[in-house]
Parts: sequence; structure tokens; C-alpha cells
Amino acid sequence: METKEPQFTFLRACKRLPVDFTPIWFMRQAGRYMAEYRKIREKYTLLEICAIPDLATEVTLQPIKTFGFDAAILFADILLPLIPMGINLEFAAGEGPVIHNPIRTKEDVDQLRRINPNESLAHVMKAVELISTELAGKTPLIGFAGAPFTLASYLIEGGPSRNFLKTKALMVEQPQVWDQLMNLLADVVSDFLYAQINAGAQAIQLFDSWAGSALSPNDYQQYALPYSQKIFNKVRQSGVPTIHFSVGAGTYLSLIKEAGGDVIGLDWRTPIDWGRKVLGNDVAVQGNLDPAALFAPKNELKRKIQIILDQADNLPGHIFNLGHGILPQTPVDNVKAAVDMVHELSQRRV
Repeated sequence: METKEPQFTFLRACKRLPVDFTPIWFMRQAGRYMAEYRKIREKYTLLEICAIPDLATEVTLQPIKTFGFDAAILFADILLPLIPMGINLEFAAGEGPVIHNPIRTKEDVDQLRRINPNESLAHVMKAVELISTELAGKTPLIGFAGAPFTLASYLIEGGPSRNFLKTKALMVEQPQVWDQLMNLLADVVSDFLYAQINAGAQAIQLFDSWAGSALSPNDYQQYALPYSQKIFNKVRQSGVPTIHFSVGAGTYLSLIKEAGGDVIGLDWRTPIDWGRKVLGNDVAVQGNLDPAALFAPKNELKRKIQIILDQADNLPGHIFNLGHGILPQTPVDNVKAAVDMVHELSQRRV
């Protein structure tokens, strides 16, 4: 049976197919830098927006309508699956996520539940369905989840951490408990991503926000890679493109590739051309403008964008993105300018 090539530029780039221009989307492109979003947040918390499909749909679509990105990404949070697993999660003002019942022992892990995302996260699936309907034939939707190591670090530390001492202690002192927790998280994340795909997501991204900050390459290979790999091995069966993004992973890009992903996200510390030499030509790359560059004057912003496009060299399989999430104070005019610049500067001369 002949496979039909995807029509969307973003999906074609994921599959390293020829494109007319380089597609662009930004991590955290829906959110705090937009006045429309801040207006909604005056009435609702982040978790309330995620729990109300119509609101999650509206917020997801805001940057698509305003800036013309080539892909939408579901408005949600990587920690959402932890709530039905039995975690008391709160987003405290100015502090970020706070977990009031952190996981520190085997007994704690035993209490966690493997969930059915179509039931306990039905509101997320409804949002995916609504967004997919709104975008049908116009823009693809990316679903996402957090990687097991990043989720485990939040669970064990009780929130963000600078040194990950509690996480590393459990990892090395109780390896069997670590393995039990990480396998459970890998199963939950796999189910969650599959549910998003079945609801209409046309690509998925796995965010490993903390592995690069916390782990040496050897520790990543032993304590994190097998569980992310388990997710990619399962989700690959869906046939949708998969993106793997880990912050600060320049020293172990080959291990990120080994864990899985059709597309490997590069942060701004890793030049596109250097990253490609490490990764080879059988995966696409995504990135990698420094989020702070969006604060620069437009002529400087254009220069920085051109550098990245030159490094990518119009080769198949480049998706333009930031090297991490967009910052809350980012000038909206510069976001629009960046999208237009990438589209204009990357036009293929046929």
C-alpha cells in the first residue's frame, strides 16, 4: 500500500521531505506573552484552563490566528497526568508547580495509579478533538508529554530544583524503586500520547526539560534513556512524527537520538550544523533561536535568524523553533516579525 505524503510543510519537514520554505513554530507559543491569554488568566488558573476544553482550544489557537505559525501545540502542562495518578499538584503564584505529596519511598510509588487517559484526562482529549476540528486542512496539531526523568524529578523534589539531590539519591540508592517509578511513568506517558494521537494530534513531542541540567551522559544512558526509549518504541507504531527535545543535551545528542524521535530538538547552545554532524542525516532537527533574541532590534533578530537558516543550509528536515520556550515578556511584534522573516528568508528558489 502506497503511503501518501503529508501536505503540511511542518509534517513534511518532520519526515525530511522537500519543502517550499522552512516551517516555524515556537515552544510555549500560546501563553503569557500574549494579551489575549493574560485576559483569560485574569479569570481562570492554568489548571482550570487545561480542564475546560473550550478554553484550552481558544488559547491553543490564539498564536495561530495572530502569527501564522506552521503548527499548533496543545495548551496543556506536562504535569497533568500526575494528578489522576494520585498527586496533589498546585501551581503557586511566583513559585511554579508545587507537589504536596512528593514520592520518596517504595510505598509512595506503590500508591501511584496507572491511569486510563481517555477517562481521567478526558478533558484534554476533548480539547485535542476541538482543536483538530478547528484546524482541519489548515494547520497540524502537536500533542506532547513530559519525559519520565523530568516527571520523576518533579515528583521526587516536590517542584523545580537546582541540584536534584533527592532525585539522584533515590536513583542511586534505591535503583529498583527508581526502575519501578520510571517504568510506570513511561507506561502512563505512552498511553497519554497515544490517546492524544487518537483524538487528532498529528505529531507529538516529548519534553525532557531537566535531564540535561541534572545528568551526566553516563547517568542519562543508565537512568533515563531506557524509559524514554520505551515511549518512542510504543508511539512509533502510530505512524505520526515524533519530536524529542531535551534542554542542555549537546554533550549527549547521540544518546538522545538512541532514545528515539524522528526529529531531535536542539537548544540554542548547539549549532544546527554541528548537531547534524553528530546526529547524522536520518533524523530531522528542530531549533534553535535563543528565546532572548526575540528582544533584539529587528535587524539583529533577522541576522540571528539568517545564521540559523544558513547553518541548516536548506537541507531536508529542519523545523525552525526557539532553543527553549518563549519568555513571558517577549515583544509580540517581534514574534510576528520572526515568523515572517523565517518564511521569507527560507523560500526555496526552484
